[in-house]
Amino acid sequence: MAVRPGRVTSAKIVIAGGFGVGKTTLVGSVSEITPLTTEAIMTSAGVGVDDTRNVPGKTTTTVAMDFGRISIDRDLILYLFGTPGQTRFWFMWDELVRGAIGAVVMVDTRRLADCFAAIDFFEHRRLPYLVAINCFDGVQYHNADDVREALAISSDVPVVSCDARSRESTKNVLISLVEYVLSMRRTRATAPA
Repeated sequence: MAVRPGRVTSAKIVIAGGFGVGKTTLVGSVSEITPLTTEAIMTSAGVGVDDTRNVPGKTTTTVAMDFGRISIDRDLILYLFGTPGQTRFWFMWDELVRGAIGAVVMVDTRRLADCFAAIDFFEHRRLPYLVAINCFDGVQYHNADDVREALAISSDVPVVSCDARSRESTKNVLISLVEYVLSMRRTRATAPA
């Protein structure tokens, strides 16, 4: 992600996680443009497939991706790609992560099991990621260390809390991810061959 004066550099970040965890909300809260979303009204076809017990009132779902943009300055732009959360849409994930510098895995601590597949996906592809605990209703039910232990992830992987509705909060999540990616790249660059 070296930035050359007068030349625009872009970086792609993927926002992933389980169904109804706040991916679309995160992209929408921080994007400087009206985000492109592929929200569709949930129909009876999803009954028995989409578990809505823990997301009461959810009437729409992402069926392809969410897209947003953040200009850091005139020379650096972040592109955000939100994944669909249901397993029947995972065939798109390989294309969505192509060229990404890293990912945010959104978690709802009331449904931690919903994010295991996303973590496995990024670990298998060796794509740097962080875990963002979405504090629904402003409440963080479990601390970062407990979430890390429950997810069985490395101590190197950042675990941060956020409110996906808050621009400032989601901006801090993205900053944490970019700092983590840069740190990993510096470590790799200075490691003996």
